[in-house]
Amino acid sequence: MKDLLKLKSSLAQEIENILNAQIKVEAHSSALYLAMSSWCDDQGLDFSSDFFAKQSNEEREHMLKLFNYINNRGGRAVSPEITGIPTDFESFRSVFEQTLEQEMFVTEQFNQIADKCMKAKDYVTFNFVQWFLEEQVEEEYVARRILEMFDVIGEEGTGRWEIDKHVNKVALGAE
Repeated sequence: MKDLLKLKSSLAQEIENILNAQIKVEAHSSALYLAMSSWCDDQGLDFSSDFFAKQSNEEREHMLKLFNYINNRGGRAVSPEITGIPTDFESFRSVFEQTLEQEMFVTEQFNQIADKCMKAKDYVTFNFVQWFLEEQVEEEYVARRILEMFDVIGEEGTGRWEIDKHVNKVALGAE
């Protein structure tokens, strides 16, 4: 009879590896949004700076949720090294375009994780990943809605500050 206490993990190595890769994606998102927060602050876009600071914290919470899940399942979560974070951005609009691109990338990563979980018949992790997929619907929605304001309001004159004032309202409305 097998000694169950000697089993290291109830996660397959492949699933542990892709979850650790996602930890790095979440940490990268957190660092990217923190850089965007600083850039917006430097541009006098206080509401957007606050929005990105909150986004950075949220991504770190997502990273820790994955980190704890791996460890709780007997795996070994890896604290990632993050490099290549920009400190300057092309424009106010480009910051939100990059945000939408990042969120769409994260959604695709979670879809791939869910697919691998199904193929591995790891329904526990598949169920865990559902929360992140639902969260991604909101994340993409907020980024799209904010980008729509650039088309509706425009950045000319006081447009940037009007958009900035409405950023948190869009985010709060999606919750």
